[in-house]
Amino acid sequence: MLKIAFSPIYKYDLPAGHRFPMDKYELLPQQLLYEGTINPENFFEPHPLSDEDILLTHTEAYLDKLNHNLLDRKEQRAIGFPIRPELITRGKHIAQGTLQCARYAMKHGVAMNIAGGTHHAFADRGEGFCIFNDFAIAANVLLAEGAITQALIVDLDVHQGNGNAKIFENDPRVFTFSMHGAKNYPLRKEKSDLDIGVDDGIQDADYLALLKAHLPQLIRQAQPDIIFYLAGVDIISTDKLGRLAVTREGCKERDRFVFEQAVAHNVPVAVSMGGGYSVQIKDIIEAHANTFRVAQQLYF
Repeated sequence: MLKIAFSPIYKYDLPAGHRFPMDKYELLPQQLLYEGTINPENFFEPHPLSDEDILLTHTEAYLDKLNHNLLDRKEQRAIGFPIRPELITRGKHIAQGTLQCARYAMKHGVAMNIAGGTHHAFADRGEGFCIFNDFAIAANVLLAEGAITQALIVDLDVHQGNGNAKIFENDPRVFTFSMHGAKNYPLRKEKSDLDIGVDDGIQDADYLALLKAHLPQLIRQAQPDIIFYLAGVDIISTDKLGRLAVTREGCKERDRFVFEQAVAHNVPVAVSMGGGYSVQIKDIIEAHANTFRVAQQLYF
């Protein structure tokens, strides 16, 4: 059974003026249920991640600031919205969801988090709507437990996974791969193990050709025990932040190829949704729903 992390706390209403698309976290599960792609038994509700697990990735000083609501204005501005205790709790639920997805993926081949993909969070700070780095936390917990010895992050959000790159820059146990808009956020890129910067306006054929030219080789090279896949849909042409020209069908083909390669190499995949900022919420929901549809078709 496809296991999906979801909690009502994922949808948290931000103050007026902060246009982060939180509605998708409520609408996406509803759509998947309505169309019959999944049923209620597919969902599990994660509990908050423990501070002990967080400290395998984030610094004690940063976590203390979060827990006691002590981030200054500059630190909050870098994250992109005012920090409240409810957001910290939300972040801990999301990170635990990704960790539990990784555990389920190792049993069932794939598991998916309705939220997550918070790849701009560094060990000592947050950035770009990201407070805790869910992929880094999950990888570090599994490594510490001895559940895995090698991980591969496949980050296909339109924005570079700078937090992932920095956290694991000196850790050969986690290979970081980011394929992103070369001229998009963040302005200052970190160095992943492999970065592929694509031009603004890239279309399906060229985008998919790049992915297909690199991903199979990366899996053979890294020989991971698990893949963490960030399936951002901000690559599609309707996205107001992405600046690429990939169609929804092209994005769906991207997902299919990642899953097919994971199956072919017998590597489990834990998936987080990442970004999606199209003007019409229906475009965001449909693109994200395709990721779940393809996983259900290929695995179950």
